[in-house]
Amino acid sequence: LLGQILDHWFESEPLKATLATDAVIGAMASPHTPGSGYVLLHHVMGELEGRRGAWGYVAGGMGALSQAIAQAATARGAHIFAEKAVCHVLLGSDGEAQGVVLQDGTEVRSKLVLSNASPQITFLELIPQEKLPKDFVQRIRQLDTRSPVTKINVAVDRLPSFLAAPNARDGQPLPHHQCSIHLNCEGTQLLHQAFTEAAHGHPSSRPMIELCIPSALDPGLAPPGCHVVSLFTQYTPSMLAGGRSWDEQARNAYADTVFDCIEDYAPGFKASVIGRDILTPPDLERIFGLPGGNIFHGGMSLDQLYFARPAPSYSGYRSPIPGLYLCGSGAHPGGGVMGAAGRNAAQVAIEDFRHL
Repeated sequence: LLGQILDHWFESEPLKATLATDAVIGAMASPHTPGSGYVLLHHVMGELEGRRGAWGYVAGGMGALSQAIAQAATARGAHIFAEKAVCHVLLGSDGEAQGVVLQDGTEVRSKLVLSNASPQITFLELIPQEKLPKDFVQRIRQLDTRSPVTKINVAVDRLPSFLAAPNARDGQPLPHHQCSIHLNCEGTQLLHQAFTEAAHGHPSSRPMIELCIPSALDPGLAPPGCHVVSLFTQYTPSMLAGGRSWDEQARNAYADTVFDCIEDYAPGFKASVIGRDILTPPDLERIFGLPGGNIFHGGMSLDQLYFARPAPSYSGYRSPIPGLYLCGSGAHPGGGVMGAAGRNAAQVAIEDFRHL
């Protein structure tokens, strides 16, 4: 249990709750849920520029990371087709992967296929079910993909000024504006309460909010004096109580709750907002192909990690289809912008390619 780990090392409730957010991030779980401690450890794995457990912003926004990977690939001779949806994986007479078919009917032949899509899309949508073992299909269907995350992107015409650390007279970003700011995290009980509400189908009345202002470090993201604010909020159920779906009214009502909370910490925030983009779990699924809106392609719970990710006997990136590999967040070691799953999958694919 995460609660026990934090109680062992820390006394301050606000500090414990702030650390606890990394244990429940992207998970429909509370700090009191068994196994939540692992997700916290997952978030402090590795290092950035020699600093263990550190995180960083990508200059130019997250899209710049994709562009860097794309440029490295094309420099090595790769051809990239953007905005070309894959319809299904081409299979040979022996059931092996031989390429992909695009939605416009174009066939792209290849000896190997690596899928960065979720296990659900890869195996339940792109492959005929009769070509896969029944127990494997059942396992993929039963993966826990519940997600509590609603992401809100905000454009503001001035830097938020927090009561706890008011802005300087010149309005320039201070050190805390360049960090991850946690709101509604005064105690782990608050997080548990927010989780409980969502578990019963109601968006949290006092949601957990992780607030980042990337433009405080990277001014090119917004016009002079303006800023972009990224809000990572929990908990919101995929389906609302009574089977109601997220309509425009429900989405705006929840966003208003989030903004009211921020206003309590930073008066004037609501008046500074000039635009907002609200992405509930169904939106994240529809737009980005995240199953259930889950940022990790599936829960990072102990029954879905290590040798069981995405399924027992298939944690080594190979799949039941010869020549088809899983290289995204649904593979070992899971989600997060670290590239470990892709690197590991590439090494397995290269090894197999040598024997073709």
